[in-house]
Amino acid sequence: MTIADILKGDRGGKTMLLVLLIVTIAVPVLNQTLPAGHPWHIPTYMVTLLGKYLTYALLAVAVDLVWGYLGILSLGHGAFFALGGYAMGMYLMRQIGDRGVYGNAELPDFMVFLNWTELPWFWYGFDMFWFAMLMVMLVPGLLAFIFGWLAFRSRVTGVYLSIMTQALTYALLLAFFRNEMGFGGNNGLTDFKDILGFSLQADATRIGLFVASAVALAAGYIACRYIVNSKLGRITVAIRDAESRTRFVGYRVEHYKVWIFTFSAVLAGIAGALYVPQVGIINPGEFSPINSIELVIWVAIGGRATLYGAILGAILVNYGKTVFTGLMPDSWLFMLGALFVLVTLYLPQGIAGLFRHFKRKQPTDPADGNPAPVTEGGAA
Repeated sequence: MTIADILKGDRGGKTMLLVLLIVTIAVPVLNQTLPAGHPWHIPTYMVTLLGKYLTYALLAVAVDLVWGYLGILSLGHGAFFALGGYAMGMYLMRQIGDRGVYGNAELPDFMVFLNWTELPWFWYGFDMFWFAMLMVMLVPGLLAFIFGWLAFRSRVTGVYLSIMTQALTYALLLAFFRNEMGFGGNNGLTDFKDILGFSLQADATRIGLFVASAVALAAGYIACRYIVNSKLGRITVAIRDAESRTRFVGYRVEHYKVWIFTFSAVLAGIAGALYVPQVGIINPGEFSPINSIELVIWVAIGGRATLYGAILGAILVNYGKTVFTGLMPDSWLFMLGALFVLVTLYLPQGIAGLFRHFKRKQPTDPADGNPAPVTEGGAA
């Protein structure tokens, strides 16, 4: 199946991918070719900020896959995002070598400070990029598989499952705050130097991470669109709408739930891995339950069960957060809550649903699906 087949009938997704392609090409060109004083010049810090937004968008797509199409309101996807980020952070810490504050080629600075004498066994292998990338996907995926297998086999659903996912991320928050866990405690992992031999402070590296984030977002979107358009996707929607009936006709509902939940966690882990080298730090605060709740708000505002709406919501909300936390830092959270309430009351299908509403108002020619001209008498 080609990409064209996967995106067939998905006008919103095609538009989103086209805009993403244009931005991915334009941003590096405007950053590298135009001088700093030019009005169209995009500074490097803006490239990094846009790259961070793209990682959030990939995370939102992962949440929309399980909430919009499977009906699982996960309030713990921030945990999978953070685990992927920690896996990348461990690799970046191992790349520092003897360039740290204490000059220890084997132990990260925080371990030297805490009087550790040897590297913990779970840090082995993170000096290799391929191993770190494997852990970025394996650790969140394995946790989601184990959690999902136990929860879905017990037929835990609804608000109880949401509470369990939030309890999971809170438990990880408390665990990673402890210094003896070996992940930097409350300070986390930071002071990264380079990735794959390239300095993280170099403009070219920042652009490379931005492009990698855009490619990952496009690939993640296409993969999710492929899933929802397949037989598996139709079954997941049936589970969302009528789980008991789907189970009655012979489908092993828990297997489908575990598969989709695990895949979504892997996407969240990849997003976290791309996020960390761009922001330069990963700490236990990323496990905060409020972060996972905020993900749901992104998807709700953008449009649940659309995928491209989740991308739109993530980018718009985080751009607004960047702007308004500078203008009114004490009121931003109240504005975010009010926005969520207003969307829930007046735009239950989000911004993407509003676009679809206007599209339905246009008369269409049944032969090709394009808007048909309206004659003087009002008939198309």
